[in-house]
Amino acid sequence: MEISIIIPVYNKAEYIGDCLNSLLRQDFADFEIVCVDDGSTDNSGALCDKQAADDNRIRVIHTENGGVTAARRKGVEAALGKYIVFVDADDMLLPDALKTLHKAITDSNADEVIGTYKDQYGRTHDSGFRGEQPCEPLVRNLLAVKNSFCVLWGIIFRKTLLDGCLNAPREIVEREDSLMQIKCLMKSPTVHFIPQAVYLHYEDMPNNRVEDLRMIRIYDSELKQTLQSQWDIYKSAFVHHQLKVYEKFINLRQFHVFEEYYRPLRQQLDPTIPLMDRIAILLPPRISYMLVHGYKTLLTIRKK
Repeated sequence: MEISIIIPVYNKAEYIGDCLNSLLRQDFADFEIVCVDDGSTDNSGALCDKQAADDNRIRVIHTENGGVTAARRKGVEAALGKYIVFVDADDMLLPDALKTLHKAITDSNADEVIGTYKDQYGRTHDSGFRGEQPCEPLVRNLLAVKNSFCVLWGIIFRKTLLDGCLNAPREIVEREDSLMQIKCLMKSPTVHFIPQAVYLHYEDMPNNRVEDLRMIRIYDSELKQTLQSQWDIYKSAFVHHQLKVYEKFINLRQFHVFEEYYRPLRQQLDPTIPLMDRIAILLPPRISYMLVHGYKTLLTIRKK
């Protein structure tokens, strides 16, 4: 088996049919689909079972709800393929995606190949990276919460690269994909970028995920442990990551987080951290809000 496609499924009955059909239409012969029904309370699991009964390329694993990272891990553990492709249940693969990704990873002998993607508005999202890229700038990009390249989907991974990378705590419900990719990159794999769009990602999908300081503390602890082997290189970038998350809280007017968690960052700033982010933590939270919110509003306008 060459490729296993892993789909974590939780209450996605409205979307899972289109997702699976986009995979079954791929012009590539040697692949399987592993759907992990993560304790869905709608009929997502039943819909997966129905399509599996009609096509033996689909397998379904039903499990108690354990979160998206645990679902992906169970899928990888059950996978028969040499390579792994992750797809979210409310997204789709573009035509020829598997053929394109498989050719790229076999030609380059890379550990992961990263493509570009499109959204439902017809926009193409392209990082501009091409060919083999060093890991350090990619880790820094993720720590800065830029995510200018595909982080988890739109990628084909050598299965062995994923060993030990899908163990994030259940409490982490945001940026768990970035954390997984950072864990991969800390192994110094060969990472190859291609220009082809391989994935259709639906943006602005509703979800009920809520970040709170308990989750952030767990995330920061897990991330710091992940970076520990190269802490001297990434210490400042880790602080920058904390600042970017702080700005998200401030943009939501959750000013209490400054005193409860983020005040010590004022003592950890250095010139490698962008000036605007340093200013955001040095200003009183309510004043910082005007700066952060204004900047994010401008970015939203530009995006449209």
